[in-house]
Amino acid sequence: MIKNAIGLLLVGLLVIACSGSDDKDIDFPDPLTIESWTIATKDVTLASTIADIPCDDVVTEITFSEALNPSTVNTQNFKITDAAGNAIPATITLQENRKVLITASSKLSDLSKYMLTVSTGIAGVNGSTLSERSLTFYTAIDESPDFPVLSDDELLTLVQKQTFRYFWDLAEPSSGMARERSTSGNVVTSGGSGFGIMAIIVGVERGFITRSEGMQRMNKIVTFLENADRFHGAWSHWINGSNGTAIPFSTKDDGGDLVETSFLVQGLLTFRQYLQASDTSGNNLINRINTLWKDVEWDWYRKSNEEVLYWHWSSNYNWDMNFPMYGYFEEQITYFLAAASPTHSIPKSVYTNGYGRNGAIKTGGTHYGYTLPLGTPSPLFWVHYSYVGMNPNFSDEFANYWQQNVNATLINHAYCVSNPKKYIGYSDACWGLTSSDNSTGYDAHSPANDEGVITPTAALSSFPYTPEESMKALKFFYYTVGDRLWGDYGFYDAFNLTEGWTADSYLAIDQGPIIIMIENYRSGLLWDLFESAPEVQAARTKLGFTNN
Repeated sequence: MIKNAIGLLLVGLLVIACSGSDDKDIDFPDPLTIESWTIATKDVTLASTIADIPCDDVVTEITFSEALNPSTVNTQNFKITDAAGNAIPATITLQENRKVLITASSKLSDLSKYMLTVSTGIAGVNGSTLSERSLTFYTAIDESPDFPVLSDDELLTLVQKQTFRYFWDLAEPSSGMARERSTSGNVVTSGGSGFGIMAIIVGVERGFITRSEGMQRMNKIVTFLENADRFHGAWSHWINGSNGTAIPFSTKDDGGDLVETSFLVQGLLTFRQYLQASDTSGNNLINRINTLWKDVEWDWYRKSNEEVLYWHWSSNYNWDMNFPMYGYFEEQITYFLAAASPTHSIPKSVYTNGYGRNGAIKTGGTHYGYTLPLGTPSPLFWVHYSYVGMNPNFSDEFANYWQQNVNATLINHAYCVSNPKKYIGYSDACWGLTSSDNSTGYDAHSPANDEGVITPTAALSSFPYTPEESMKALKFFYYTVGDRLWGDYGFYDAFNLTEGWTADSYLAIDQGPIIIMIENYRSGLLWDLFESAPEVQAARTKLGFTNN
């Protein structure tokens, strides 16, 4: 009975205590909120991203729902950072108890990405707290040029000269060949070296090097190619510049690469035509280049006489890569040189049925008001690589290639001006989508695969097709974003203003066409040399090419 009485007493006390709590509510502070937020007088209260903020005197004003605890108003809780996460010095001022001014302490870089973060450490005087808020903002263009202004002609020469250094100063020392990229050590590229060989001609003609220096370098390159691994005459995509052995591009791509070989041979034949047969050293190089050219077994890559060329063959994996080259992409020069070969030629039927897909290659679609005879809007290297030597002012049964290349470039330009994905910086001066590096690796950028990455080679190698648009892009790359894009070997490979990213390396296959196609625009030099080859003229007749 005593235990029961004690139990009832405890229950009674608990009931009294609980009923007493109803008389007094616990007072939790209301959450701290932002009532207004401006940056450079632009209202960004509901925004998460804003562009075109002036670089000078960047001032942010934030008004909160209640007075702030002054001890929480500091640079730890209010931060401006750049795209790399580096803090930007700023002053933080508390005004009228609930208004904060954040002022950048120095001028910000133009066309750059920044983030302003207001952290959860902010507190009101009554203990209220804030959910973290952040704002991404982009600064506007600063019209003052990054470098002294040059004439258009001087600027073109500067770009060619600086870019030429990639193939001259940065060449792999044992072989003289072009490194795959500026960071690839002794890994050299066959196709990129073909572009580099043509760049040597430009270097001599523009006075960047002497003719004697060019001849010495070319002798080193030819000697290396004579001793490097070959696969029925074709070189591999990547080669060890120290010893000439093939380096696999992928597991089964460890043998001959016919497309890269064609870019190399295009360069070799162009240089051969530049040489003087009356000169002893020139005649020696002519004969050695002829041997290299004649040893490429283009017909072997038909794989048992099929009516198509195959891209790869390996002594370890045979035809396992299984890439028959049907249709239009970067490989017209491959079919053309196969038809031109004096020793291992293909018949016209292989060109017609392989490259031309027996007529199915033709598309004729219209994009942004421009008709595209072949394919769909593509990475712009498709209108560069085959035509650094082969002059595209011709037609065959499938297309007018000048129209094809001009319109493909204009479509690429028009897409960037339209900017359907609303990337930062795209304009009639900031354009050019093609295969290149990006912040996560490498990709084939195009209107169909737009990731916000602009690649200088796309617009600059298009000078013959779109001189006005390309010059405008060149001036943008050099004068507006040159502070981050211009380096020791010309323009870095690519940039993405939306991400605040710029490449820190260069690629041979992107640098080479810049030098060559600017020269073709200026003088037609490389086109004239390549087209002067008798095998080239014979192949044009064989394939039914007609001048436009």
